[in-house]
Amino acid sequence: MTVYFGSTGYVELKRNASDSFQTELDPADVNTIKKRFSVDFAAGAILTGDQIAIETVDGSTLELVQGHTHPDGRWYVHVDDMGGMKLYNSFGPSLAGETAQALTLVTPSSSKQVTIRAGSSRYRTLAKVKDFELTTTRENININVLGEEFKRQYENGLISGQGNLNCLWQHMSFQGDTLNILQPEFPVYLSQLLVRIKQGSDFQGRFFIYHEPSVSQNSVWYECDCVVTNVAITVPAAGVVESRIEFVSSGLISLHSGRPPAYLLLENTDRILQEDGEGILLEDPTS
Repeated sequence: MTVYFGSTGYVELKRNASDSFQTELDPADVNTIKKRFSVDFAAGAILTGDQIAIETVDGSTLELVQGHTHPDGRWYVHVDDMGGMKLYNSFGPSLAGETAQALTLVTPSSSKQVTIRAGSSRYRTLAKVKDFELTTTRENININVLGEEFKRQYENGLISGQGNLNCLWQHMSFQGDTLNILQPEFPVYLSQLLVRIKQGSDFQGRFFIYHEPSVSQNSVWYECDCVVTNVAITVPAAGVVESRIEFVSSGLISLHSGRPPAYLLLENTDRILQEDGEGILLEDPTS
């Protein structure tokens, strides 16, 4: 008899692309010494760790990052408490927000209208999860008043789901962290989603019930679009600060088993990237 333990499960999140917004980038908004800049409407639309695409409206050169001579660019961003932003080439350093690793900026020669879009197509593991719960239900629908076409579509009812995540609270990476996962999301991200103004509190999730890297064909996981509905943070007088995140599904729920999606790799195991910096998924992960 085979017994599966919960320690082999984990949660992956993908940031949904938000609506783009147009704003003005002024020379006075760029501080080249602190490698920091700011624009209007960024608060509530961009979060730390987002991969943002910045493009000039008139197609002229985007004068912002040193050595960049194209009308658009894509970088990871760190947003401070004042709404200032620093740009990075990778996700991990953007979480810490250290100035030394930020990209060097240049002062624009004039004010320019730019379009900014946040979002990423890469799943990232949610760190510090103690446990998670996912419930799927099917609603019974009265189809007597529906036409024949809609009866066939809804005769089995609609599948919906809800769940919760219990996490050890953490909002950034620290030196000496011994995580077995690379570039994780932290519980603070789901708390920020709940109060996000521009995009809303939706995300795409993979909830792994069982995953064994050495025999990955045995993996079992759910995939669904989710909306964060409630976040509770527990702060005991003597104990670990914890976070409980509740969510509901907002689209199709699917249950998968077998081999999780894999990326196309080079001989040195590095990923082959697309122009936007994301990995290329294999059409057949078993090959």
